[in-house]
Amino acid sequence: MTRSPKMVSSIPDDVRIQVLSTVERFNRDELEPGECYYKARFTGNYCYLSRVDYGSEGPICRLRYKKGADGWEFAIFKWSTESYDPDEWMFPGSDQVDGTVEGALKAGLEAYPA
Repeated sequence: MTRSPKMVSSIPDDVRIQVLSTVERFNRDELEPGECYYKARFTGNYCYLSRVDYGSEGPICRLRYKKGADGWEFAIFKWSTESYDPDEWMFPGSDQVDGTVEGALKAGLEAYPA
């Protein structure tokens, strides 16, 4: 019998710091400086990634933290339903989703270009 990875009730502080560092590095290295940048916020075992584009902030995706080295569970934000959908895989950038925060940032940039 295969068991799914144990979920945690909140993201540890050291992991949050790593996420914020990854987002900051991605903003600096992958986006033009200035008006477009990603932001991360945390609630329970979720990390919500949004992007500010020329003063307007919009949701991009949600990541669910799983204890251990199994990575993050990804859910794209769908404007058609105004909700996060972990089962949606037919969007530009889905091939970038690899369980990492950086992969989620890349996928979001393709799904919702700046």
